[in-house]
This record gives sequence, C-alpha cells and structure tokens, in this order.
Amino acid sequence: MTVNKVLIGLAALLLLVSTSVFTVNQTEKAIKFRLGEIVKNDYEPGIHFKLPFINNVKKFDARIQTMDAKPERFLTAEKKNVIVDSFVKWRIGNVSTFYTTVAGDIDQANLRLDQIIKDAFRSEFSKRNIKQLISTDRSAIREILTNNSKEVAAALGMEIVDVQVMRIDLPPEVSSSVFRRMEAERERVAREFRSQGSEAAERIRADADRQRVVTLANSFRDAEILRGEGDAISAEIYAKAYGADTGFFTFYRSLNAYKKTFSSSSVMLLDPDSDFFQYFKKQK
Repeated sequence: MTVNKVLIGLAALLLLVSTSVFTVNQTEKAIKFRLGEIVKNDYEPGIHFKLPFINNVKKFDARIQTMDAKPERFLTAEKKNVIVDSFVKWRIGNVSTFYTTVAGDIDQANLRLDQIIKDAFRSEFSKRNIKQLISTDRSAIREILTNNSKEVAAALGMEIVDVQVMRIDLPPEVSSSVFRRMEAERERVAREFRSQGSEAAERIRADADRQRVVTLANSFRDAEILRGEGDAISAEIYAKAYGADTGFFTFYRSLNAYKKTFSSSSVMLLDPDSDFFQYFKKQK
C-alpha cells in the first residue's frame, strides 16, 4: 500500500508539474489567461509557469505570414481600370490585440488585412495615371501603401512588413486604346526627330554651299592676282629684253611671224616692199 501511495503521489506531482509548466518557442507568441481574462502576453522564448486549472495558455505563430490577394480592379486618375495582382507580408505585432480583434485566426486576419490593402490601393491609384503606375511610381506606391496600412493594421495587432505589386495589367478593352495612344505618341516623337534632322541637314547643306561659293570666289581672286602678277613680270622681262637689243628682238619676232604665216596654207596678198619682208631683202 505504501508503494502504491508513493506512485500515486509521484503521478500526481508529475501531473501538477506538467500542467504548471509551458514552453514558448522563438517562432511563437503566447497569451496567458486567468479564468478567461488575459493576464500576460509578453513572453520571451523559454520555459514559463502557470497555475493549473486557473491559468491556460494560447500560442500563435509569430513568423512572417503572406496574404496573397486575388487580382483586383482599381480606377486610375484617368478613370481607367487596371488589374492589380499583389501580396502582403505581415506578422503578429501585439498578440493580445490580435487575439481580441480577430480571435487569433490567421484566415480572419488575412480577410481584414485584404480590405485594408484594397482601400489603400484604391486611394493611391486614383491619384495617378497609367503611365505613372507602370513606369515611375512603383517604388513610391509601395512605400506609401506600406506606411499607410501600418497604422490601420496595428489596430488589429498586426505588423506590416512589406506590400508588393507583382503585376499591373490593363483590361482588354483598355489595352487597345492605351496602345494606340502610345503608338501615336511615339509617332509624334519620331516626326519631331525627323523634322529636327531635316532642319539640321538643310542648315549643314546651306552652310556647305556657302563655303563652296566663298572658296571658289577666293580661289578665282587669288588666281587672277597671280595671273596679273605673272603677266606683269612677263611684260617686264619682254621689255627689258627688247631694250637690251632692239634689232635682235625685232628680228626674232619677225622669224616667229614668218613661221606662223608660212606654216599654214593661207594665201596672202602683200606688197613686196612692205616691212613684213624687210629681212628677205639684201642688206646693204
């Protein structure tokens, strides 16, 4: 009987200890209740104690959760629909608030968070046109959505880690009009570039023609100056030569005249006593 009592006592002690001790992992958050009332929620990872039958403990996943929203339509500043596919990274912030607002239910938390993010998307997209959404403001929108949703999510005991837009698509009825407008804009830019190119080409061509005319005029001027200087030098040489020996120069010119005249088949009628034949006569 004594052994049985000892075994029963040990079993009771083990049961008491097992119901008095609980552990909290690094990936968990815990709340301790006393008869249904929250008495503590800021537990560090490790071993903790509670009163059996009076206290009970609930644990929640403290790791980052992903809320993958279904693609949703939003209106832009141009009153055009865009289809947005996004997801949100979040985790439990204040576990007591999380428990009291959504009963600690992850699915319920995702449902509430989905509405918060949609409202934030709707507000930001209505301030921007399609071009801004697709090209320039993606990172800015991400930061604004994250910051704006943090305060609302905190009221649910949730902490927003990140909001990401995976895709922004246009509905089929919008895509064609947007593509036509983009094509028209590119064509306008191309026409402007071609016009600027033609203007530059005409300017370059006119400048080249002007330089050509100026170069030819300068060359002709220089050639005329050189020709005149050459003629002047030639005349000066002839004059000096003629002045040095007038008789020889006259004789030399007459020989050249005879050569040119008698080398052709032309018929000339001249007086034999003319000065042209003076060197054919016998000199006295």
